[in-house]
Amino acid sequence: MTAEGLAWLSAGVCMGLAVIGTAVGIGLLAGKSMEAIARQPEAHGQIQRAMILAIAFVEALCLYALVVAIALVRKG
Repeated sequence: MTAEGLAWLSAGVCMGLAVIGTAVGIGLLAGKSMEAIARQPEAHGQIQRAMILAIAFVEALCLYALVVAIALVRKG
């Protein structure tokens, strides 16, 4: 396999794992937030703000993986 082929394969694996991790992370965040809101409905606003902030951090990791994947393809 050529270097360009390996670069494309590595980029695909990088993005695939990043997307799976992001999906699991956001799913867990949303699920636990809904449980917390069900237990304490009066804290809805605080829980929602914390959830949105945490989701932004998880999404940032996926965007970093996208940058790495693009760098791999450009080098290949």
